[in-house]
Amino acid sequence: QVHLVESGGGLVQAGGSLRLSCTASGRTFSSYAMGWFRQAPGKEREFVAVISWSGGSIVYADSVKGRFTISRDNAKNTVYLQMNSLQPEDAAVYYCAADRHTVVVQLTPGSWGQGTQVTVSS
Repeated sequence: QVHLVESGGGLVQAGGSLRLSCTASGRTFSSYAMGWFRQAPGKEREFVAVISWSGGSIVYADSVKGRFTISRDNAKNTVYLQMNSLQPEDAAVYYCAADRHTVVVQLTPGSWGQGTQVTVSS
């Protein structure tokens, strides 16, 4: 497992942008697939995006395709989520997740961050 810390959340107007960051501890970050999930009040946690250890494989939820971009910098032990054209329905707590394979990250990741709040005003 890795220790994950998210940052970058905040309040933004509809149509605006935010970039979330997730920094991992440990020297094996580059061997982990990394993902982002979100949970809005009263709703279940949902998958947003995942990126493989190399960055060569990326999957997005349909709801964010074309608006969100996941990327990683293995030298900085950090994964990013660039969120553009934000809408009120994107408001949620965003969580970073990690595991050895992209499929596992999408289903049952072994490591979670504590989350960062994203609020979108209309």
